[in-house]
Amino acid sequence: MRSLFGVRTPVIGMVHSLPLPGSPRFKHHDLQQVCDFGVAEALRLKDGGIDGLLLENAGDVPFVQEEHIGFETIAAMTVLGRAIREATELPLGIITVANAARASIAVAQAAGASFVRVNQWANAYVANEGLIEGSAGVALRYRSWIGADHVRVFADVHVKHGSHAITADRTISEQAIDAEFFDADVLIATGTRTGSETTVEEVEAVRARVSAPVIVGSGLSIGNCRALLAVANGAIIGSAVKDNERMHGGHVDVAKVRALMDVVAELREGAASYP
Repeated sequence: MRSLFGVRTPVIGMVHSLPLPGSPRFKHHDLQQVCDFGVAEALRLKDGGIDGLLLENAGDVPFVQEEHIGFETIAAMTVLGRAIREATELPLGIITVANAARASIAVAQAAGASFVRVNQWANAYVANEGLIEGSAGVALRYRSWIGADHVRVFADVHVKHGSHAITADRTISEQAIDAEFFDADVLIATGTRTGSETTVEEVEAVRARVSAPVIVGSGLSIGNCRALLAVANGAIIGSAVKDNERMHGGHVDVAKVRALMDVVAELREGAASYP
């Protein structure tokens, strides 16, 4: 984590993009507007002191499974990712939903990003988009094929927005072992939906039997960051620092980012107790 972000316990800010070409809601936008919005959001996060960024095609509702994601989405994500990277010079990650690991790796390689987030890395679950299977095997072969081994994989262990009936007989700790065994670089503990709070217990369950770093994937706030960052190696934040505290329809509030990062800075002063 320190090699990617240059700090202990980094906080990564979400850039929720407007709808991209090919998605149902794009008709209300154009690609320049999408880029301008994404860069502006990223700069607000940087102004607030964030340590890194994670770009998501959040406006492409309803999301589709990887095999239905078009070349136009990958191309637009690359253009937007490159623009954000050049404007901010912050470490950048890519997540192309739903679970499009190869698309994310392709975008990361072309846009100069350093990591990807993959929601289902090992095993399978039932998502809003249907049955989502683990992508580790094909994704890592593709990463090797295009010479992108430097692009790290941040993998959710117990992904939000779905049912885990398929793996209900296996503990979160066991699923964390699976993700690490399949060469995920960083593991993510998350809540049940975007913005929902990740519990300390879930972070501890993910950490219990793995050596990979574990970060918080949703629901971090000023109110809970002291407890969560006492057991996690970092966090991703999105909705909590928006002016409307929602994934869509709002803007990053620089004051909220600064307030959170001020608390994080205090925690780093007492870093001896961090994992």
